[in-house]
Amino acid sequence: MARHDAPRAPLGDASPFRFALIVSRFNDAITGSLRDAAVRALAEAGAAEGNVQIFDVPGAYEIPQAARAAAETGAFDAIVCLGCVIRGETPHFDYISSSVAHGITAAAGDTGVPMAFGVLTTNTLEQAEERAGPNDENKGREAAAAAIEMAALYRRLSSLSGPAGFRA
Repeated sequence: MARHDAPRAPLGDASPFRFALIVSRFNDAITGSLRDAAVRALAEAGAAEGNVQIFDVPGAYEIPQAARAAAETGAFDAIVCLGCVIRGETPHFDYISSSVAHGITAAAGDTGVPMAFGVLTTNTLEQAEERAGPNDENKGREAAAAAIEMAALYRRLSSLSGPAGFRA
């Protein structure tokens, strides 16, 4: 069931920022749609084409590794992580989903570069298709919107300075 009443992900101004998109090739029909929606959202928000770089990885498990490596280059203000894990008949789904979520969280915390979580974890292909559809509810668009917002927040926070213990 589609969530047609969900608000459109607001887009900030992406023009001053550089973005890396880390995209899993596994379930590529879904992840390709997530990628395309994220790229469109970043362009709509003013990101220059040269300020958006796409890096493909084999599967969702490799997303945190690549996101960390991209962040460590210092070349990006935010990372958009896109993938799709669909539940199967074994516990593999649980291990991969948990590892990816924890890995992205750790990479963002360790590097200080915001990372948007656009990794679908669904029970069925139909659920994944719904979340990667050609509309404003596409989770790739939502992840791009989150990356823009977090890049702006981090830039604002980094401009704050003052004596130890100072609170803005």
